[in-house]
Order: sequence, then C-alpha cells, then structure tokens
Amino acid sequence: MNTSMFFEHWRIAENPFRGEEARSDAVFARLAGAASQPAGPGAQSVHSDFEKIVGELGRPSSSIVFGEKGSGKTAIRMQLADRIARHNQQSPSQRVFLVPYDDLNGTLDRLHTRSSSKDSLKTLQGMRLVDHIDAILASAVTRITDRLTGLGPSRADADLVKAFRRQPKLLRAEMLLLQAVYDLSDLSAERTARLAKLTRTLPHREVLVWAFAVALGWLPLGGVVALFFLRPDAVPETVLAGAGIACAGLYLAILVGRFVWHPLTIRRLAHRLSRQLRSLGRSDASIARSLSQVRSADRAWQRLPVTDSDEQRYAMLDRLRHVLGALGYPGVIVVIDRVDEPTLIAGDPEKMRAFVWPMLNNKFLQQEGFGIKMLLPIELRHALFRESSAFFQEARLDKQSLVERLSWTGPMLYDLCEARLRVCAAPDAPPIGLMDLFAEDVTRQDLIDALDQMHQPRDAFKFLYRCVSEHCSNVTAEQGHWRIPRLVLDTVRKQESERVQGLYRGIRPA
Repeated sequence: MNTSMFFEHWRIAENPFRGEEARSDAVFARLAGAASQPAGPGAQSVHSDFEKIVGELGRPSSSIVFGEKGSGKTAIRMQLADRIARHNQQSPSQRVFLVPYDDLNGTLDRLHTRSSSKDSLKTLQGMRLVDHIDAILASAVTRITDRLTGLGPSRADADLVKAFRRQPKLLRAEMLLLQAVYDLSDLSAERTARLAKLTRTLPHREVLVWAFAVALGWLPLGGVVALFFLRPDAVPETVLAGAGIACAGLYLAILVGRFVWHPLTIRRLAHRLSRQLRSLGRSDASIARSLSQVRSADRAWQRLPVTDSDEQRYAMLDRLRHVLGALGYPGVIVVIDRVDEPTLIAGDPEKMRAFVWPMLNNKFLQQEGFGIKMLLPIELRHALFRESSAFFQEARLDKQSLVERLSWTGPMLYDLCEARLRVCAAPDAPPIGLMDLFAEDVTRQDLIDALDQMHQPRDAFKFLYRCVSEHCSNVTAEQGHWRIPRLVLDTVRKQESERVQGLYRGIRPA
C-alpha cells in the first residue's frame, strides 16, 4: 500500500502532514483563509500566544518572541499579515501599514561591501541602530512610492494618489524628501520627478531666481556691447573695456554658481548621505539626482541623516508616520523575521546577536504609532539571559510583550493536526478526525502524549507522516488494513522522540 491509496480511502484529497515550511505549505494557506471563522479549523491553527503577539492593531505595540526552528514563527508572520489585511478592510479609518523586515540578504550585503573588514562577524558587530532604522525606512518608503508613482512592481494606486493630492503642501514635501533619500528603486530619480509632479513642489522659485540672475547678467553686458557698436564715441574705450570685463565677470560668476557651485553643493550633501546610509547602498550620483529636484529649504542638512545621530532618524520616522497617517494609515507595524537565514549570518548565534541587539532599545521599541514585532530564534533567548542588568534596563523587555519560548503542548498540536486533516478532506467526504486514522487500541491520550514529545508543529507533522508511511509500507492493499496500529505508533514515537532530543542537544541535523 502507498500513502496515496491510504488517503484516498479516507477521502482526503491531499496529504495534510507533508508541509514543513509555512511559506510553501498549501494546507497552511487554506487554513489561514479559514482563520476568520472563530469556530472553524483555521482558528485551531493559531498559537495560543498569537493574540498577545498581535496586540491591539488600532494602537500598535511591540512584541518579542523566541522560538525553536519549526515552532511556527514564519506562520505567525503570515497570520499577522492576514490579520492586518482583515483589520484594514474592517476599520478603514484605523488601517495599519505593514513593513516586512525579513529579506535581509540585500541589507547585510550592502553593509559588508561598505565595511573595511572582510570578516562578516566584525561587519555585524559594527552595525548600528541607525542602520536598522535606515533599512526599515527604505522598505516602507519604497513601497509607498511604488503605489504613488506606478514606476515599480505594480501600478499606481488611484485612491492613494487622490488622497495624496489632497494633503497640505508641506506634508507632500515631506514625502518627497523621504523618497529622495530612502527610495531603493533603480529608477529613484525618475520616481522623484514623478512624485514631484504629484506633490506640486517643484523648485519653481529656485528656477525663477536663477533665470532672473542669468537675465540680470545679460542686461549690463548687452548694454555695454550695444553702446560700443552704436555710440562708440560716447564713452572712452577704456571705460567701455572695463565695463565689459566687469559685466562678463559677473555673468561668468552667475554661470559658475548655477552650473558648478550649485550642483557641487548638492553632490557634497549626497556624498555625506551616502556615507551614512550604509544599509541602502545608493550611490552619490543617485541621491544627488533626487535631491536636485527637492527645494533647497527642504534639503537643508539639518533635516537629513548626515551624521550617526539617531535623532535625525527618529525625525524621519516621524515624517513617515505623519505621511502615512494622512494617507489613512495611522499605525505602522514592522515584522522582523528570518534573522538566522542571511548568508552572512548562516545561523551563527554570535552573528545573530550582533545583528539583533542594537534594536533591543526601549526608545526604538516604544515609538508612538509604531509596533515592532521581533520573531527571533531560541538561541538568542539563551544569549539574552546572560546579559547584564544595565542591558535589561535599556531594553525594558518587561514592556515589550515578551514571549520567552513559543512552545506547543500535546493538545495544541493535536488540534492543529486535526484542523489540517479536516481542511484536506474532499468536499463531499464525511467528517473525519485524527483518531479515525488509528486502530481502536490507540487512545486519544496516547496520541496527545506522542505529539507532546514532538514539541513543535514541524516535528509533529513529521511524526504523523512517518506513522502513515510506516503503516503503508508494512501492509498490502489487499489486506485492507486502513487504520494505524499501536505498534507502529509506539515505534515511530520512540524514533522521532530520539531525533528531536538529538536535535535539541545539537548532535544531529533537523
């Protein structure tokens, strides 16, 4: 017998225990779609700490979660995104803007390129809180600009563009400044021009001033030339020559100011920005082209992150919050996940610690209107409890909705597996439960105890998958034994429990 025949007998359209990664798990996607029904199977797929992690979306707050591999951190991230989408539909006046900070390879590669050291650990140890803030701002601003300009992965959002046009001129100028500094698109200069048209804050006054200066420089020079040709005897030649030289010098100074000094000033400011925005990787030329389309009053260096001070970054975050609030998103949630996956980190606890620790800052985590959701590997929990009291005083983890371990009990895993089984049943199939797959000598408590030893959803799925496959490999289709006996359950339980314990002790891979 094979597993397909086994599930076909029970009218189960798809193997419910095959998926091990939430991002590619079709069964989890269907469960997430059913999660809006409080009594449905989707509700059983949500961890008991999920509500604590989410908090009140109308007033975003920060959460810090530690979990083993396979404990469901990625699933929580996806469920959080789904919950925010439903919240935005139901409460359009209190929408939340989601900023994912989980695709970290690009950010870390750019930092490593800028670093003077070839050692990735030293690069990560030199990472600052402001580097994280810059990366978060870049992710958010790039997404907003995509929707406002249409020069990106998707078309412009017509409703968002209309709302943007209705905003006060100063607020539109703030968005233009954010885009000029933090847009990660290869078409950043073109997007600045498109946004400037929407903003209607093109530097017309500066253009008029320079045009007037050029015209003013032409007038005396043209007058001297005309006087020389029309009335050569009216003024001595030495006076005419001196006046011509003075006028030519004035005009040359105006041209140098317009076409040399002015671009040089912007290029110098762009260079200072490029040196500070290490996690963005934008070139001086790219930033200069964008800044040249921003009014001089808006691009004053005091308003830009040209030093390593975090105050200028918090000011930029405030600008982002004001812009999003005006566009109908008074709340912002940043989700930090997959910190063990980037190439430069590759699961190294010391590197993960160097990356995450700058963000454990109470001022950063407790911003008004911002919620930082940190889904972290369990290795960082062990490192956290070795820190000093001064570190905890600065981080104030007692205020961050801390979940020390994302643990699953046997009953929780039983409900989760039963929910997956139900959602995989054929549309016309009779109701089926997890106990229906096992022989009569297997009690519900036996199965719950076995799942309790697996600890995590991923290992629970592996356990049940092996139960099915071991049973199918030991019987023929002609025998018609469609229920898993206790002997198979006990054998697989012992083997999988040993595997999980070996994984926790670090003596075998997952």
